[in-house]
Amino acid sequence: MERAFHALAADGRVWFVDPLDVPELERAAALGKPAGVLQLLDRHNRDCAAVAERLGVPYLKLPDAVPDSPFEAIPVLRLPGWKETALWWPERKALVVAETLAANPMHTGGSRPVGIHLFLRALPPGSLRRYAPEHLLLGHGHGVHGPQAAEALESAYARSRRDLPRVLLKLPGTARG
Repeated sequence: MERAFHALAADGRVWFVDPLDVPELERAAALGKPAGVLQLLDRHNRDCAAVAERLGVPYLKLPDAVPDSPFEAIPVLRLPGWKETALWWPERKALVVAETLAANPMHTGGSRPVGIHLFLRALPPGSLRRYAPEHLLLGHGHGVHGPQAAEALESAYARSRRDLPRVLLKLPGTARG
């Protein structure tokens, strides 16, 4: 499964979202003064705590707010076994989503830029649908930018149930690939 993390730079500060401790992290840290590490999914521990400790910044797990930042926290899911928060950055029209949406074949069935997680397709959480992002940053797969971002988000929701049989049929091939 393709994993992605994000470094969000604003006003000379950088927030790391679901980071992995990889060489690219140092390059991202050069974008500004590290301000915090944000874990948006309960099971995306990844290297969040270690990165926060090394950088000497706060570690916010499933934040309901991100103080002193330009981001709005969106509670996506609060279920037993699945707690997820997304971020909305109004100034940049950027939506950051850890797991509910992704751009990997296991979410998309290989035919769309973005898809809803397989386990959520029958009843996708509606909290993200009200946004019209110009940047859709995902925890799995490549982000989508420009007018295509809002279109990809809306299409993922609109086709969530309808595409479920096709995604299920392609699942064995995508899991191997």
